[in-house]
Amino acid sequence: MTTEFTPLSGAIGGGLIGLACALLLVLFGKVAGISGLIKSIFNPLAAASRWKLCFMMGLLLAGVFIQLFAPELLVGELSLSPWMIIIAGLLVGAGTTLANGCTSGHGVCGMSRFSARSWVSTCTFMAIAIITANLVG
Repeated sequence: MTTEFTPLSGAIGGGLIGLACALLLVLFGKVAGISGLIKSIFNPLAAASRWKLCFMMGLLLAGVFIQLFAPELLVGELSLSPWMIIIAGLLVGAGTTLANGCTSGHGVCGMSRFSARSWVSTCTFMAIAIITANLVG
């Protein structure tokens, strides 16, 4: 499998992610941890906030717009069975629960705030991802 090295689009995308996270933190005092947002939306005991739903809808709508207006950006192959994808999703959910956050919360937001817990979590995420990619790929 070959990948395309695209530093410009990667830098633009990373910059937009960083800007969105910074604005959310500066303007609303909230951290853009996606797994925590999803968990709190589906937790009946958590106070539902309109901003969480809007944030998640923005993520979903971005994918829809890409599919409609630039589908060539989504070209790729995935040779996993639906069961493997479901199992992988459940493992990611278990991992984010154990780490008390995900790559967006720890990697993007936590590391930029110099959180030691986030640095350890992100290094662990990346080490496991590298091992998994080499075993599966």
